[in-house]
Amino acid sequence: MTSVALRARALRLLEMVTTPLLPSDYLDLVAPLRSGADLRGRIEAIHPETRDAATIVIRPGRGWKGHVAGQYIRVGVDVDGVRLWRAYSVTSPTSRADGRITITVKAMPDGKVSNHLVRRAKPGTVIHLDQASGDFVLPAVKPAKVLYLTAGSGITPVMGMLRDTALADVVVLHSAPTEADVIFRDDLRDLAADKALRLIERHTDTAGTLDITRLDEHVPDWTERETWACGPTGLLDAAEEHWARHGIADRLHTERFRPAALVTGEGGAVTFTTTDKTVEADGATPLLDVGEQAGVLMPSGCRMGICFGCVTPLRAGAVRDLRTGEVTTAEPGVLIQTCVSAAAGACEIER
Repeated sequence: MTSVALRARALRLLEMVTTPLLPSDYLDLVAPLRSGADLRGRIEAIHPETRDAATIVIRPGRGWKGHVAGQYIRVGVDVDGVRLWRAYSVTSPTSRADGRITITVKAMPDGKVSNHLVRRAKPGTVIHLDQASGDFVLPAVKPAKVLYLTAGSGITPVMGMLRDTALADVVVLHSAPTEADVIFRDDLRDLAADKALRLIERHTDTAGTLDITRLDEHVPDWTERETWACGPTGLLDAAEEHWARHGIADRLHTERFRPAALVTGEGGAVTFTTTDKTVEADGATPLLDVGEQAGVLMPSGCRMGICFGCVTPLRAGAVRDLRTGEVTTAEPGVLIQTCVSAAAGACEIER
């Protein structure tokens, strides 16, 4: 018997012993960062930045493919039995020698994930990761003159760029309520002292919100600069209108994160987006059964959550795992097993 056949036979025997789980489920417990596993990361350190922001140092699993400065990653964190996904910019340079990456998180008043990461998470915690994505990045041919226009946590993708790529002529115009609220305050001031950039700090509690229409008072040559802007919606909306009014909208690049508020419950309206069918479902009936009863063609296999033959994209809303009670919320790329998942509020399934 060949070695391949022996390995296959051993795997089948292991599956029989570990059913209803798979051998990989046990490997996840002892080697969650191993090659071939779903991408995860281990928190190795948490460094406070301000009273409500912290930098999280993460060792990504072996499947990590790297990032481009300015990109973000989606982070999946289990908070009170619910897996929640949020997107955070990578703030470490692309060539960090130890292979770690960092995200810098600001705790929002009602932010379950941000507050958990800043105030409750501990080194050693394993979190879920997606590969880096996003086009808020510098082009291959670097601009001669750059303006970074940021406010609050909008400085995070820009810091990733500043740490990664040295440019000849850079202005950073950053707003925060007070001096103590400036994330990366010391890093920015050190870069300014080294003449790597010109830094303009605006403390809005005393100076007021930046008036974009008076931008030339701070940066007289702003129309000549390629601009990357990240921050609150009001800032970005005003910037887009201002750049468009001057006929240079193509020189403005913006990054927006808008996490949606989601109310979970027991059951709800289930919409099958491909077939355009919506039905009411309780919180105990598998979505596989809900779809079949509605006449939707649903892929299936073991119907026990083992074979993954029923895996389907969750486009919106939330579902609850009937085995564990864990709630999964919709984010780009999130897949669910319909045979062991039930509606946890209104949701949309790609079928």
